[in-house]
Amino acid sequence: MDNLTQPTADSAWTLVSKGYDPLREAIIESRFAISNGFLGLRGGRTITRGTRWVVPPRTYVAGLFDTPGTDGAVPELMPAANWLAVRVLIAGQPLVYHPGDVSLYHMSLDMRRGVLFSEGHHARAGGHDVHVRNQRLVSLGDRSLGLQVIGFDIRSGDGDVTLEAWFEGTELGLVPEHVTEDLGLWRTQHSGKRLAMAASASLQIDGRVCPPVSRGPLTWSWTWTLRPGQAVSFQRMVSVVRSDSATIDPGPEARKRLSQAHHLGWHGVRAAHDAAWAERWQSSDVEIAGDAAAQQALRFAIYHLNSAANPHDERVSIGARALTGEEYRGHVFWDTEIYLLPFYTLTWPEAARAMLMYRYHTLDAARGKAVRMGWRGALYAWESADTGEETTPDYVVTVDNQVVEVLCGKQEQHISADVAYAVWQYWQATGDDAFLRDAGAEIILETARFWASRAQPDADGRHHIRGVIGPDEYHEHIDDNAYTNVMARWNIRRALDCAALLAERWPEAWAALCGRLGFNETELRQWRAVADTLVDGFDPATGLYEQFAGYFGLEDIDLTAYAGRSVPMDMVLGRARTQQSQVVKQADVVALLALLPDAFPGDTAVRNFRHYEPRCSHGSSLSPALHGMVAARLGETGKALAFFRQASQIDLGDVHVATDRGIHIAAQGGLWMLVVMGFAGVSWDADALSVDPRVPDGWSGFSFTVQWRGRSVALRFDAAEQVLEATLVSGETMTLAAAGAAHELRADAALRIPAGRG
Repeated sequence: MDNLTQPTADSAWTLVSKGYDPLREAIIESRFAISNGFLGLRGGRTITRGTRWVVPPRTYVAGLFDTPGTDGAVPELMPAANWLAVRVLIAGQPLVYHPGDVSLYHMSLDMRRGVLFSEGHHARAGGHDVHVRNQRLVSLGDRSLGLQVIGFDIRSGDGDVTLEAWFEGTELGLVPEHVTEDLGLWRTQHSGKRLAMAASASLQIDGRVCPPVSRGPLTWSWTWTLRPGQAVSFQRMVSVVRSDSATIDPGPEARKRLSQAHHLGWHGVRAAHDAAWAERWQSSDVEIAGDAAAQQALRFAIYHLNSAANPHDERVSIGARALTGEEYRGHVFWDTEIYLLPFYTLTWPEAARAMLMYRYHTLDAARGKAVRMGWRGALYAWESADTGEETTPDYVVTVDNQVVEVLCGKQEQHISADVAYAVWQYWQATGDDAFLRDAGAEIILETARFWASRAQPDADGRHHIRGVIGPDEYHEHIDDNAYTNVMARWNIRRALDCAALLAERWPEAWAALCGRLGFNETELRQWRAVADTLVDGFDPATGLYEQFAGYFGLEDIDLTAYAGRSVPMDMVLGRARTQQSQVVKQADVVALLALLPDAFPGDTAVRNFRHYEPRCSHGSSLSPALHGMVAARLGETGKALAFFRQASQIDLGDVHVATDRGIHIAAQGGLWMLVVMGFAGVSWDADALSVDPRVPDGWSGFSFTVQWRGRSVALRFDAAEQVLEATLVSGETMTLAAAGAAHELRADAALRIPAGRG
């Protein structure tokens, strides 16, 4: 069988859906989405859609934001035209009236190659028997390109056939400028962006190219006589180019890219795409031995993570649903820095750098927000689009039709420390000095300046941060949130480290930065005083961090009494009672434990985890994986594996209806973190890469590759032998910390280290 027209045979690399279930259709579209970080397509039906759909499928284009012209509107990712539309008529009647009419229909997502396949059998009255195979992709070799190939195997029947192909939804949100036979040009209404889509389509019957009988603006139509034994192939290629300037026409570039694709042919486009995916998997795959379900779940996570990033565009980042759906309007949250950057930092540093440069390019917007709220430095938007301005809506309507004020854009300020944390982690892992000197240090310094102005001195001689929301969004208007304050203190101290490093290694750059932004020794001393006196809520007597001032005095609710619920706890208890309880929405102190384990001396890590884990209701998709990562590090591998399975079902289980509007990309990043940074115990600093494996029961081991400071390191752990194997695939000799000792890892000799604690 032609491997270009069939998905990978290994079930560990494929996701399959069979038949038609209208209740699951939107979930499947999210789950089977394909993307390349610039273009995104949901896994919707094409030829088997029938006439059921009212709203056509969309093409998502990263960075294509605009603000609808309504009061209180915020920027949102605008849908582009669906270029996959196709219909077949036999004797003037549609081949498919309803999706349920198709027998033996199945869809396969080939995660190894980033291709969506579908196949179905069409038997109609009159003796027409047609087997249809469909594949589509958005190229990882050239992110502007999309490819659709449909094969028709005519098994019986004859008569006149018409195949129509067109673009639909051309006026859903964009304003058409002009549309010709092979090119469409649109603009946004308010943001000054333009979009070009160039396309070509062809039909072959038994290997012979057939010209269309009619052409129109991005439409094609063919008519021929059907005969048994015919092999019919329809191919369409599209090139999409975004311009961020109203004065730059992206049309010529779109035509140029399409011409290059024509020169390659669809087989060549597919080959370049397959090669790019093979390279990504070589750098990012994690093999789990002994647990096929866990292996497929983790491959699903890594597939979507690799699909979501574009290392060539520093002006965009990854939204909460990536390019798989419209939930959250394509906005970027703290999820990107905390749940996604670790994956990219260790497997795809170029993508990590581009996402951090997005934060650098939006630094002025963060400065502006801080000033408007009465502070200095940089306060990043809780939700941001392309410009970095705050895009959090003021109000939302809940599932029970209540209008609720959204305070996150004003009070959830820990995001500035989260961005700084990601910058530092990236630099420690990559040694990218140019990035730190030219961009990263400025982010860390300006966010530290914000915290130093935000923390206020009080009569107790301490500094306090009041009126915030921590990661636990059930509790608003709180004072001295432990996560916020400890991260702020960490942010300030890393800024002082950056200042010293710049002054020592790049004095001219430091002098220029001081001249431009006004840093001086007096201000740095004030920062140090704030960090040293900032309240953190830690009680040495109990070893516990109080999540925020007054938290321990709230109602303590036993969540085991609500096991099996199908809705979040704030809906069960009501918002008012939830806010007066110790019920936690998602990892808060536990998130702090995940990011800054050194802030938990002795056995306080275990104490805090065992105190807060039973109080967490996991009302956010972010929560299970981070709890699992911490549990694994603490040696509670059974609990960690349970969290792994819970997190994997967020997008792979059919009980999570919220998946219908896109996959939860941060949950997928968290799943990778749970395995690599939890079970494998990978951590790092500027001096060494550390590994501390703990394998759950049922797993016989795992293996993967990470990047550290210009080196590629392959790691394999055998649970039966309790041996860690480390191989320096490329790069200079380095230090690997494992089993309580530092080991020299050289390219000419792999290491075998007794390790692991089960």
